[in-house]
Amino acid sequence: MANAADEDAKRSHAIAPTAAKPGLTDIETLAAIAEYVSKYSLTRPSPPLRLERRPPSDADELDKVIEAFNAMCANLQQAYGELREANANLERDLTIRRRAEAEARASEERFRDYAETASDWFWETGPDHCFTYLSDRVIAFGMDPKVRIGTRRIDTALDRDTEAEKWRAHLATLDRHEPFRKFEYRGRDTRGRMHHFSVNGKPVFDDDGRFLGYRGSATDLTAQHEIEERLRQSQKMDAIGQLTGGVAHDFNNVLTVITGTIEIIQEGLADKPELAAIAQLIDDAAARGAEITSQLLTFARRQPLEPREIDVNALVVETAKLLRPMLGEQIEIETRLADEAWSAMVDPSQLSSAIVNLAVNARDAMPGGGKLTLETANRELDGTGTAGEGVRGAFVMVAVGDTGHGIPADIRERVFEPFFTTKGVGRGTGLGLSMVYGFARQSGGTVAIESEEGRGTVMRLFLPRAKGEAVARTAPVQAPATARGRETILVVEDDPLVQGYVIAQLGGLGYRTLAASDGASALTLVDQGARFDLLFTDIIMPGGMNGHELAEAVRLRRPGVRVLYTSGYTDNTIVHDGHLDPGVALLFKPYRKAELSQKIREVLAGEPPA
Repeated sequence: MANAADEDAKRSHAIAPTAAKPGLTDIETLAAIAEYVSKYSLTRPSPPLRLERRPPSDADELDKVIEAFNAMCANLQQAYGELREANANLERDLTIRRRAEAEARASEERFRDYAETASDWFWETGPDHCFTYLSDRVIAFGMDPKVRIGTRRIDTALDRDTEAEKWRAHLATLDRHEPFRKFEYRGRDTRGRMHHFSVNGKPVFDDDGRFLGYRGSATDLTAQHEIEERLRQSQKMDAIGQLTGGVAHDFNNVLTVITGTIEIIQEGLADKPELAAIAQLIDDAAARGAEITSQLLTFARRQPLEPREIDVNALVVETAKLLRPMLGEQIEIETRLADEAWSAMVDPSQLSSAIVNLAVNARDAMPGGGKLTLETANRELDGTGTAGEGVRGAFVMVAVGDTGHGIPADIRERVFEPFFTTKGVGRGTGLGLSMVYGFARQSGGTVAIESEEGRGTVMRLFLPRAKGEAVARTAPVQAPATARGRETILVVEDDPLVQGYVIAQLGGLGYRTLAASDGASALTLVDQGARFDLLFTDIIMPGGMNGHELAEAVRLRRPGVRVLYTSGYTDNTIVHDGHLDPGVALLFKPYRKAELSQKIREVLAGEPPA
């Protein structure tokens, strides 16, 4: 037995992962293989095992098992190496895929953020040019994406008939599948409101070149167009204002002569009633002409204002009392006055006239009767929006609303133009609203219109809030209707008709006169030592020197000289921000004899200038 055991030991292999355990019998060798296999885990494989056996004299079955086992371990080691490499490649692929998915999500979120926050919105159309996608940004511009999907751009266009050629060219571009930029058109939103749009688009094709539709962006230019239109309107109104102001100046010169001459004629016709009646008709016509030129100058912002701190609510209440018999019983008047309305710094007579003009327009818009609403409120304007029109600050709002037929949108921008009217011939001069506009702007405020056809109109006046200090007003010196005097007056007037009339009237009042037709001639008289008590000068004169410059030059030579200005049109010479400069005396043309005599006595009796 001992010999047999020794023989077995000689023939046995040593078994170990890297080194054989010496002295193992064949049974122990098989047990080691069995233990290795039983504990082997596919998820956590053991290190490879290699069996070694001292070479026997003759190979037996155990050598075949050991050879097969070693081959299996080698194959497992190679397979696991390949598996580890495959796992590493898969992990890299998964990492790349996760990164790509994250980038795709980020890109999608970025596009969504851009689409929702951009001033533009994004759109897509199919081959038939119907919308298949609209970003949610369109909601901010009054459009519902769900309603627009399936429609074409031209379906909601307002100018497809009026600008048919533009649309034919655009549709031809779409049919040629060409890109386009800044195609502008007017369209409606979901509620029917008009917008100005600008559209960019690019055609989309698949890999085979098949046309799929368009993809692009759109911008709402409505606010920009409104600003540009208001600027054009403002420039047009300023140009018209300068023109009408110049016309009114010349017309007032003529009216001054007519009214003054008619007064002289009337005095001589006291015992001739028939002729006196004709003279009165001429006088009434001249007074009407003076009223029209006054309205023109108010529109042109050339009418001197006398602003003071006023209680707007009280003025509205008093004006409403005047309106009741004027508007008739078929018009109901309602007042909505702010409980704590601010005081406004305006000329009260001009404000009252403005309210009356607006009320008369409202009455004419309600031929079958209706309701007139007078409203006041405090407002802070920031210069934006239709009400702001570029003005900022604290304002008192006076609104006049009606339930009439409204103002058509196509003429709404023209209602403030002088002589523009929708009334029949002989039913108005077209100056009422232009006077209101000019008064508001000259006062430092503005006016806004809100109108809807068939429902009525609201006109809102925005007047500057008073700062709490009333404008000081000097009570005029009372004088008889035709106060006379014996002083000498230097008359400077470039219009020969007006100059002749003034000299005749002053002579009739007992004054001595000196005459000059321009500033240079007047200064020549002064330098020659001519003596006079009052300088009575027109403001607007030819020759490069206006009346204010003449007065300053005379005062350098004759300190303390009294000056009375006259004009049918004032620029910024003695009027600033619509207000007459302090200490300035002005007689506005056309004037009557009584007004001339009273103003002269006021200036001569007042304190001499410093």
